[in-house]
Amino acid sequence: MSLLKSEPGGSVKSLEELFAIAAAMEQEAATRYAEIAARMRQEGDPALAEVFERLSADEQGHLDSVVHWSERTKGQAPDSARIRWEAPETFDDEGVATAHPRLLSAYRALSMAVRNEERAFAFWSYVAAHAETDEVRQAAEAMAHEELGHVATLRRERRSAFHAERRQVNDGAGDTNGGPDAAALERRLADLLEPLAAKAPPQERARLQGFIEEARSHADELGRSPIAMGASGPAKGTSSDPVALAEHLTDRYLEAGDALLDEKSLHQVQALAGRAIARLAWLRNDLPELQRR
Repeated sequence: MSLLKSEPGGSVKSLEELFAIAAAMEQEAATRYAEIAARMRQEGDPALAEVFERLSADEQGHLDSVVHWSERTKGQAPDSARIRWEAPETFDDEGVATAHPRLLSAYRALSMAVRNEERAFAFWSYVAAHAETDEVRQAAEAMAHEELGHVATLRRERRSAFHAERRQVNDGAGDTNGGPDAAALERRLADLLEPLAAKAPPQERARLQGFIEEARSHADELGRSPIAMGASGPAKGTSSDPVALAEHLTDRYLEAGDALLDEKSLHQVQALAGRAIARLAWLRNDLPELQRR
């Protein structure tokens, strides 16, 4: 589980324990983001402080949701005493807490937040896979689904920050470079995954084969029903890196979803984005380990 720093120390035995772990994770994130925001204000960068304050507020909102869920389901707020083992760390400030504001940007802050949410998704996916009861499994799956929603939201915001920063650097010049369409990129991703699937262990091979078939299905779907998307191509080196290419496709779908007005096309691209996010989370989590074998 390369996305997590360590494998969880055990399985979650009850909903009470699950709620306690979830509350602790959200509380840590809210606190850490608030601390970074306070430092940014002390360093004289109110714009970055606002980014981290909003991230902290978002995490506090997630915490409130967990508390309400626990109270509604079990009649009490999450109790940290229910946690039987130390959960793997899912929050990593990636050096932001000590970096000088001049070395930071909204894009970097949001990139860090995206990766933290992806780690949380990986954690809850693990909990669901190792659950011993249906109620724990279903709750963990719901938590994982929520984290995917957070990832999608943060990725859209990160994309907006990227474009804003690029416009600032280029004095407002837009990206006029053409690029391959999403269908071609999906086919390229399938081609990159094929040799990896061929040498992967059976379980991972089956998952990769599923992604290969899914990518080709996406390409066929986009060929039959093209969607208007930005023309920017992937960054240099992306076309030979399946994880980077999967991330680029995810961003393309999310960006298109923000711009589309046609309801049919919007539903189509939202479905593509949802599958792309789940695909990216798995590839980022498991593929590096497979490539090292």
